[in-house]
Amino acid sequence: MKDHERLRRMGKHTKAIHGGGLEKKVYGEISVPIFQTSTFGFPSAAEGAARFAGESKGYIYTRLNNPTANALEEAMTLLEGGFAAIASSTGMAAVTTTLLAFLSQGDHVVATDSIYGASRMALQFEFARFGVGATFVDSSSTANIERAIGRNTKVIFLETPTNPTMAVSDIRAAAELARARGAILVVDNTFAGPYLQRPLELGADIVVESLTKFINGHSDVLGGMVVTRNEELHAQIKRMFTLFGGTIDPHQAWLILRGLKTLPLRVEKAQDNAGRLARFLRGHPKVTWLRYPGLPDHPQHEVAMRQMDGFGSMMSFGVKNGLEGGITLMNAVRLITLAVSLGGIDSLIEHPASMTHAAIPREERERAGIRDELVRLSVGCEDFEDLRADLEHALSCIP
Repeated sequence: MKDHERLRRMGKHTKAIHGGGLEKKVYGEISVPIFQTSTFGFPSAAEGAARFAGESKGYIYTRLNNPTANALEEAMTLLEGGFAAIASSTGMAAVTTTLLAFLSQGDHVVATDSIYGASRMALQFEFARFGVGATFVDSSSTANIERAIGRNTKVIFLETPTNPTMAVSDIRAAAELARARGAILVVDNTFAGPYLQRPLELGADIVVESLTKFINGHSDVLGGMVVTRNEELHAQIKRMFTLFGGTIDPHQAWLILRGLKTLPLRVEKAQDNAGRLARFLRGHPKVTWLRYPGLPDHPQHEVAMRQMDGFGSMMSFGVKNGLEGGITLMNAVRLITLAVSLGGIDSLIEHPASMTHAAIPREERERAGIRDELVRLSVGCEDFEDLRADLEHALSCIP
């Protein structure tokens, strides 16, 4: 791989472009090759035995390691400022396999109440089948986290900013609390990404991320990533990935590594659009409320100012006539696409209560702030005036 330590001292644009590579070029190539192979040959029986014994670093089988996947892992390690990373087939593979690595029957998790719907369902319904308890709290208040911690709490799982309420949790305060209570702090960094927020630098133990979103940025491939702060945590999670098989495919890894190189450019453009659209929407007569961390009236604006390098391109808002008004809005957009997912170059709009978070019981959704009227907007890289005009037209359709 490239000179990791030298790159660590360079800027974020440089890291995104040059992070990840091969120790030895095959033909002097600039782009990392796609090593589309399931298995690797051994030059001798002794070398094969040495690799299985961990005495040689050579490759064995792509479920265990692959040069293309390793290049992506090195790039993400560099951007997140961690010890090492593990690439996975999806973001949910990153979340669930990480939790599997540390939770046993009788253990307990404290989690953000408005986390991504699938993450909450996994904890609330699936891990519960194996005797793992979970308490969901508004983690924007560190006091709420502290009150929920019990003697058997092994993991604190934060998502910040949250999907879809845009609440912001104080990572540094949560990390201090986790250390004091002997828990592992896991942070889902999908909404911000390493260009805007690096939880490991703020004291978190593990970062999980959906690479499908901002890292890849083109809405055309799935992937996930786990980055740890030390070797011990990495080894424990890597063992779970090896056994449960959530490994990323080499072609997936190559596409995401390709998208990663333009991450700063895309984030800056989308973030600029989002800040301008947030100010436009906040003043619109058809918009009843709006949550965007970059606005001074966001409840955790000061926390976001401290721990983020920018406020990103995600927002949520409500419109007049509640759910019916939101449906009218989403059906009336012509440039923005009505679709789930986020973080791509194209702007997407969706209704979490009936889509991404529909499986969560309604009372629990509303307690977490995911009301029926909430509309989630992922702002892309189109021209601002075109996005503004599209929303202006759609809002005008609301009675």
